[in-house]
Amino acid sequence: MRYRTLGGTGIEVSTHCLGAMMFGAVGNPDHDDCVRIIHAALDQGINFVDTADMYSAGESETIVGKALRDRRDDVVLATKVHFPFTEGRNRSGNSRRWITRAVEDSLRRLGTDWIDLYQIHRPDHTTDIEETLWVLSDLVSAGKIRAFGCSAFPAEDIVEAYHVADRRGYGRFRTNQPPYSMMARGIERSVLPTCRRLGMGVLTYSPLAFGFLSGKVRKNQPLGLSARAALAPDRFDPALPANAAKYDAVEQLVEVADGIGTTLPELALAFVTTHPAVTSVITGPRTMEQLEGLITAADLTLDDKTLDRIDEIIPPGTDVYRADAAWQPQSLTDITHRRRPLADR
Repeated sequence: MRYRTLGGTGIEVSTHCLGAMMFGAVGNPDHDDCVRIIHAALDQGINFVDTADMYSAGESETIVGKALRDRRDDVVLATKVHFPFTEGRNRSGNSRRWITRAVEDSLRRLGTDWIDLYQIHRPDHTTDIEETLWVLSDLVSAGKIRAFGCSAFPAEDIVEAYHVADRRGYGRFRTNQPPYSMMARGIERSVLPTCRRLGMGVLTYSPLAFGFLSGKVRKNQPLGLSARAALAPDRFDPALPANAAKYDAVEQLVEVADGIGTTLPELALAFVTTHPAVTSVITGPRTMEQLEGLITAADLTLDDKTLDRIDEIIPPGTDVYRADAAWQPQSLTDITHRRRPLADR
C-alpha cells in the first residue's frame, strides 16, 4: 500500500480509502460482517476510512465506530454533513445551526472524541460560505475535528471559499471529494487543476462509474448488477440510446485491461490514482470478496502507453455520463437563474 500527504494537513493517508457507504441497511446490514471487512482493510494497510452521517441514516457511522473501537489512533477517519435523513426543518444544509448539531451526533455514533476530516457533502447556496467556514473553524479550535473539506464542489465554489477564508482569517477547505473515473473525466478541466493549485487533497469516489467498470456490465451479456445498481435499471438499459456510448467504451477498456494482464476494476482504480492531483481513491465494498478484489489494484502502475490508449477511448475532460446524480447547481435547478423576468426580456 502506498501513502500520500492529505493536502497541506501533514496527515499521511493510504492511496486507497475504505468507503463505508455500503455498510448498513442500504448495502450490508450485517454489522459483524461489516466490522470484519473494515478490519481486513486495515490489516492490508488501508488507514483511511470515509463515511457520512446520511449513509443508512447514521447506521454506517455506528458500524465504523464499532470497528474502530480499539484501533482509533491508527485510522484517519472522515465523515460528512449536509443531506437530510430525518424529517423536520433545519435538519440539513451547511448552516451553523445544523453543523453544530450534526457533528455531535456523528461523534456519538462513531464513538470518538474527534473526527480527522469533516466534509461538507454538497454546496448549499442558501447559506453564506462564510457562515460554514466560520463554524468549521470553530470546531477545529474546539478539538472536535482536525481538518475540514468539501465534496463535489465545482471549481468556482472552491475558489470562492478559498478567498473568503483568506479574507476573514478562517480555516480553509483542505480537501475535495469529487466523482472521478475513466468514464467521468469532466473534473480534469477545472476542478482537479484548481485543487492542485490551491494545495488541496483530493479523495475521489465512484471509480467504477456506478458499476459500468465493475466488469459485470458488458454489451450483449446478461446484467450482473448489485442490488443498489438494480434500483436504477435505466442507467444500464442497453436499449436506450444514451447508454450506447457507455457500453462501447466498456468494451474498449476491457481490451486495454486484457492487454496488460489485469481486470477492468483494477485498471479503473489504478487510473484514478495516476492523476497528480488525486491523493486517494475511495472504494466502497459490500462484501469481503469485493474488498479483496479492490485491494489487488493498490500495487498496479499504468505506463504511458496504457494511459494514452485510455485517452483515445475517452478523451481527457470528457464525461460519458453525469457523474453526480445527487446534486445539481442552483443555476440549473432554479428557473429564475436561467430566465429574465418576462417584463425585462
